Amino acid sequence: MHEFKLGELFCGPGGLGQGARIANRTLAIDGIDAKIEHTWATDYHADSCATYRKNFPNVDPNNIYLEDVREFDLNKPPAFDALTFGFPCNDFSAVGEQKGFSGEFGPLYAYGVEMLRMRQPKWFLAENVSGIRTSTHSAEFEQILREMAGAGYVVTPHLYRFEEYGLPQARHRVIVVGIRADLDVQFRVPAPTHSKENYVTASDALMKPMPIGVKNNEHTRVSAVVRDRLDLTNPGENVFQMQARVGEAALESAGLLLRVKGATLSNIYKRLNPNRPAYTVTGSGGGGTHMYHWDEPRALTNRERARLQTFPDNHVFCGTKESVRRQIGMAVPPEGAARVFEAILKSFSGVEYPALEGANIASPVTANRHVHSQTLFDY
Repeated sequence: MHEFKLGELFCGPGGLGQGARIANRTLAIDGIDAKIEHTWATDYHADSCATYRKNFPNVDPNNIYLEDVREFDLNKPPAFDALTFGFPCNDFSAVGEQKGFSGEFGPLYAYGVEMLRMRQPKWFLAENVSGIRTSTHSAEFEQILREMAGAGYVVTPHLYRFEEYGLPQARHRVIVVGIRADLDVQFRVPAPTHSKENYVTASDALMKPMPIGVKNNEHTRVSAVVRDRLDLTNPGENVFQMQARVGEAALESAGLLLRVKGATLSNIYKRLNPNRPAYTVTGSGGGGTHMYHWDEPRALTNRERARLQTFPDNHVFCGTKESVRRQIGMAVPPEGAARVFEAILKSFSGVEYPALEGANIASPVTANRHVHSQTLFDY
């Protein structure tokens, strides 16, 4: 049996952890003798650590560390042979200042690389926003991949469009899988399972009734003006599209015209389209960025956002409503992570699975292969 003890840097509220659980169940059903055992986790955010402790009671609470990675002793965690690190995306995100390595969070990937060098797990999974592969950050991403490979790994980066893997959300994230170079194991990017013809939609995720007493389902207060705007907004529209359709003069006379200086974000007071995957769940933002129901004139609850992120309804988030919103929006979707974990476990077990081939995937990166920008834009 292939059993891997998992350590998690930047664990957040447990999106990757839940993904490992789902992968374990899927492989057990398929009769494949491989699993991931949660061993330790760390994050600097107190509510995220509290959420992780609550939902992973099998992990020794003393091995869930509330510490800043910059001050964390990388020799402290118990033995492990698999590592995940969804290193902070703030400085690579298209909605931020895009400071990259010059920002506060951009350089934090290096602690994951150092953990690889020091502890040499058999494999790792690293995650970040799709913006890390753009021309703005391509040189930095090349450096990150070189350092990961230089730590002794064959590295496979890929941009996963999670709606193509059965998630009810259009969320695109770069995931890098590394297999230790001395192991005779080849990882291949799992092939998508869904297309426009059979996407899982927002209504598929949200129409199922919530369990009685479910946590984190409190409604956000919505003003009368916002309700009236939403009543005029069609499913899939944002407020600016609605204003262009209805006409600014009529809205101004009714006291409903929204004026925003500068760029107008596409998700401002945007209602979900029930027949499509949701747009990307985010963890922060001011008025108008809370995601809005297609039929009812209201913002989604945190529980509904968690469903779009594919967290199970019994995954309880700790902290204030805004803290919970942050945790949900910044997490890796468990079902998306599960597809990658399943491919890793099958790779170690020698089990074939449908995988991307040819021009749809970047070549693996090794310590001896030069990484260049074109590689990063081919997938």
